[in-house]
Amino acid sequence: MKQTIMLGFSDGTKDGGYFMANWSIYKAKEDLTQLSKQYGLNVAFFDGRGGPPARGGGNTHQFYASMGNKIQADDIQLTVQGQTISSNFGTEDSCQYNLEQLLSSGIQNQVFNSERSNLKDDDRETLTILASESHDKYQNFKSHPDFLAYLEEMTTLRYYSKANIGSRPSKRGSSSKLDFSDLRAIPFVGSWSQSKQNVPGFFGVGTALKSFEANGEFERVTQLYERCSFFKTLIANSMMSLTKSFFALTAHMQNDPRFGEFWNVIHDEYLLTKDMIIKLTGLNDLMENEQTGKASIKVREEIVQPLLTIQQYALMTIQESKTTGAVSEEMIALYEKMVTRSLFGNINASRNSA
Repeated sequence: MKQTIMLGFSDGTKDGGYFMANWSIYKAKEDLTQLSKQYGLNVAFFDGRGGPPARGGGNTHQFYASMGNKIQADDIQLTVQGQTISSNFGTEDSCQYNLEQLLSSGIQNQVFNSERSNLKDDDRETLTILASESHDKYQNFKSHPDFLAYLEEMTTLRYYSKANIGSRPSKRGSSSKLDFSDLRAIPFVGSWSQSKQNVPGFFGVGTALKSFEANGEFERVTQLYERCSFFKTLIANSMMSLTKSFFALTAHMQNDPRFGEFWNVIHDEYLLTKDMIIKLTGLNDLMENEQTGKASIKVREEIVQPLLTIQQYALMTIQESKTTGAVSEEMIALYEKMVTRSLFGNINASRNSA
């Protein structure tokens, strides 16, 4: 009389955006818990938690500590992706620390933090509006005529299959034409990460928060942030995505005759989300209250940025050669190899990037 149910974050975020995916999964857990109790079943939720927040990752301790009492949490299972396994559990010290974090999150949730984890009706209404506003912004973004072309031509998306480092093909189906529904979550999220744009971890968040400010109701989200652990965790993980973004790397794209306007759409939402989260949290800078995590990100970013710069140069050269034909086929193959090889170092050094 026990049912294990897997809830994956990756495709939910790819399809519906960061806020909507997380809120929908939270509500699904509540509904499934209620249904299981109604029929006398025990439920174990098996969470597909990848490395970055866009794929259900981020701070695991805060995430499980924020689950309310309407979600069964006596038995939790989770899957962790490759490079995150080695960094979290690859040494005795890190393994002990991260297992303690998992265990203590359940204790904190059920013993010490129960009221902050339980959502009031007002909280639910605010979260639903935030998810809806964010979802609308993200859907409009996906509908942009240059969305798929940008991914295919200006990012590393098509190089993931060449790198041969994923457990599955980079896209579903055998069609040569790229279709959004065929995209798998790992190369989708990873391509934004390689460009240091991290769209799946923040896009729509700023617009959703701004909608409350525009209606003179920003106090609703500040109150939600103060009393709701789940919302605070979502914001903290989104801050991590913003902190790992580095738009100077791709700033040359704003002058591109075809993709310049699209790049600015992404950059504008990044700036808006950063400003709105700083206003919401009362911090002076992103992750100001998480100095250890911020320092860790800084160290890793200093490692990957030179390699990412080389990668961008190779991508630019390949793209320019399509219109000018100035680069030989032999050199194009070399530049493509540079892009592919750089994926390995970037993913491993960034730890939870894809």
